[in-house]
Amino acid sequence: MPFLRLHAFFLPLRWRLWLLLAVLAGAPQARAQARHPADQWEFGIETGYLEKVRHNSPLDYRIVPTTLVWRSPPMFEIWRGKSGARLTVRNRMGLVIETFARGPEDYYLAFAGSPSFELWSADQKTAAFYEIGGGVGLVNSRHVPGGQGQDLSFNWFTQLGVRRQVAPRMGVTAGAYFTHHSNLGMTHPNPGIDVLGFKLGLIWTME
Repeated sequence: MPFLRLHAFFLPLRWRLWLLLAVLAGAPQARAQARHPADQWEFGIETGYLEKVRHNSPLDYRIVPTTLVWRSPPMFEIWRGKSGARLTVRNRMGLVIETFARGPEDYYLAFAGSPSFELWSADQKTAAFYEIGGGVGLVNSRHVPGGQGQDLSFNWFTQLGVRRQVAPRMGVTAGAYFTHHSNLGMTHPNPGIDVLGFKLGLIWTME
């Protein structure tokens, strides 16, 4: 009888220990799922359509941009509200692939980097973002009047948009996008390109 009483005492304790171990094992995963989207490395792809907005060239440029984007965790945080809303600044790095729907050139391959200012809602699902930066790349110049004078070309861009988390590790973006191409006057004439339009994107968390 003492043995049976002892057995009855340890049986529920053993199950409580197993339950505790299961909770502890699941805690890291729960914490990972609860991580803020801005606190993680991200990979994304953006594409859209751009039209000429400045008459620096007589040619009617139309460009289809595609950018492979990486964003870092925040470099720093500008503001955090009591509700959980926050304004962060992250690094943005992009591999730019542009195809010319209209214009003498066919493609532009470049790198572009910038800070990404992101204002996140308290529920961690929606953010407004602003990005401004630039880089350098190569265009297959054709040396036609009004076109680009050389292959080496610098780029400056700015983008204002909004993103929405549709799953714990996936988001979508939409924004207005402007970019300028120039070789900094290395050739004459140097009309450059100024185009404005929209971009849509998909984002995946890398952690």
